[in-house]
Amino acid sequence: MSTVFDTATAGPTTARPAPLDTEPASEAADDDAFDGTAVRALRPRFDSDDFFGQQPTSTRSLPDPAPLLENLTRCVIEILAGARELEQIARWVSDDVYRHLLKRVVISSRARQAKGQAPIRPSFSLGSTTVCEPRDGVVEAVVVVRGRARARAVAIRLEGLDRRWRATAIHVL
Repeated sequence: MSTVFDTATAGPTTARPAPLDTEPASEAADDDAFDGTAVRALRPRFDSDDFFGQQPTSTRSLPDPAPLLENLTRCVIEILAGARELEQIARWVSDDVYRHLLKRVVISSRARQAKGQAPIRPSFSLGSTTVCEPRDGVVEAVVVVRGRARARAVAIRLEGLDRRWRATAIHVL
């Protein structure tokens, strides 16, 4: 760092170098007289979302999605039944899916309260799982869930983001 004499405070100040991710917007700012009043307009060299946003990952760089599909299905059914907390799967779902499931949890909870029922762990078994891959890094699956009274289908879309699977759509039918 270099020392510069500041006329406003009549004392030395420490000049800081410009950040590495910026560059001068125009050369005219550099040509101004050095009296401390010239302001350099800086603009970023890159769009931060390109580097720090979620990065897609190809299917071959990701683990087998089958265990995640089965576990997410079990968790979603138990969450809607009130036997599990939604926060337990927050890491594996997108923000939109989390909000959608949160609405469903609130509706299910209100329905149980209106009937005077306590939340219980549901009894079910997983049936067949049908998986398709519409494009690289995306898996869509339907998991059949058989309960005592009826069978349901859980549709899940997984996308490879940041080198792991993340559910971007979950629908219990």
